[in-house]
Amino acid sequence: MKPDASLSAPSRRARGIVLLSLAVLGMAGALFVIRRPLMMSAPRCMAGRWHGCFDTFNGVALMTLVTLPLSALVVWALARRRRAAGTAWAWRMSLAEVGMVHGTVPFLWGTMMPGAGAGTVPERVSLVPLRDLVTMGPFGIVGNLLVFAALGFFAPMRFAALASVPRILALGAGCSALVETAQYVLMLDRVSSVDDVLVNTVGTVLAGLASRRWWRTRAVAPSDQPHPMTAPAG
Repeated sequence: MKPDASLSAPSRRARGIVLLSLAVLGMAGALFVIRRPLMMSAPRCMAGRWHGCFDTFNGVALMTLVTLPLSALVVWALARRRRAAGTAWAWRMSLAEVGMVHGTVPFLWGTMMPGAGAGTVPERVSLVPLRDLVTMGPFGIVGNLLVFAALGFFAPMRFAALASVPRILALGAGCSALVETAQYVLMLDRVSSVDDVLVNTVGTVLAGLASRRWWRTRAVAPSDQPHPMTAPAG
């Protein structure tokens, strides 16, 4: 047995633990920074009130965090069902499906949230690239990068047809263009900006590149391949 082969599994396990620890620490730090805005909407959200919870960014962010255990339970249930059926990549596929939904729907909800003049203010369009970028500010840029980040991260893990950078780019650009078009058509008192499409697309591609080592391919998984002793002759 080669020394590298015996060390590969422990090293991968240690690397996974380190990455998980860093992710937990990063999430804890982010929650500490935004704890006050989240707690402002907590009483209304816990009481099930629409106004002050689901029509505010703070309320949507709080409910996204509160429903994390439910999403984890759904991942477990889907993975267990797939493993019982002998499906390859059961955990990866289940995590990708739930992650796409849980990580994208809240941002879509926020982008489609109507302004004070919804339905009365005329539609506004900004088609000059980079003109609105300078007015977004750090919070706006980060928010736009995250709108379809979960989709870009998990979609190529679930669908082999999306496991390439050009296709992830097309996915992000197409979804963002649909959102900006919907904002314009529904008169939500928002500016339909080409810069939003650009930043959304960049965030989608960057997130996709971050998950590249877990992209799904069309190759057959080892668990699906017939064992040499049981393979049919001929």
